[in-house]
Amino acid sequence: MKVLLVGDIVGRPGRNAFTQIVGRMRDAGEVDFVIANGENAAAGRGPTPEMAQAILASGADVIILGDHTWDSKEMVAGIDLEERVIRPANFPKEAPGRGWVRVETPEGPLVVMQLIGRVFMQPHQACPFTTADRMLKGELANDRAIFVDIHAEATSEKMAFGRYLDGRVTSVTGTHTHCQTSDGRLFPKGTAFMTDLGMTGPQDSVLGRAVEPVVAKFVTGLPHRFDVASGNPALEGALLDVDMTTGRARSIEALRVYTEAE
Repeated sequence: MKVLLVGDIVGRPGRNAFTQIVGRMRDAGEVDFVIANGENAAAGRGPTPEMAQAILASGADVIILGDHTWDSKEMVAGIDLEERVIRPANFPKEAPGRGWVRVETPEGPLVVMQLIGRVFMQPHQACPFTTADRMLKGELANDRAIFVDIHAEATSEKMAFGRYLDGRVTSVTGTHTHCQTSDGRLFPKGTAFMTDLGMTGPQDSVLGRAVEPVVAKFVTGLPHRFDVASGNPALEGALLDVDMTTGRARSIEALRVYTEAE
């Protein structure tokens, strides 16, 4: 099975690039299943339930979120209405939504799970390591194909998390920084790993935001409005080839595809 993992979709340019590129890849038979990070889809902020549905309709099979999950008050009430939209599993158990989903495919069931990091991010959240451990020994103990996202700032935390789960899940890939890394590999026990999938959105930008106000903020220290940029949109992520009978990845390949859509 060909599984496409899509880095953070940023604003309208990211949504349009996702729709065009994923549609083309699906039509060409290049991908069978798509997991997309949609947490910056609404002008760089968290999506509404309606926007999440639009991303699902345009080619995503599962949407993962992150630290912007609750930016939209509508998502607080609406996340439970769509099981294919998940938030980090180590959010408080009292929070709405879910941290994993099992999806039936023609080649068998697969699980998508998300955790959020704590280093330089949200130290008050539960430990992603022990949360994943508990789930893999509990409700996911009999699953073979498990795709894990670690939404985190620190590369060390992401790498350590990937090593911790090596051999127990199909893949561990990172999101959040909007900077694609070149370290895609198969770990010794078979888990596919990549520190960060990158960003789906305008490449002529600073992490998806217009260049000038971001530079001005650094130079002057004064507050500026950081609007989503436009220009040179691309989809970034990774393409996995997975043996669904064993749940093991055969390969992981970084992907960056440009489009004219804005």
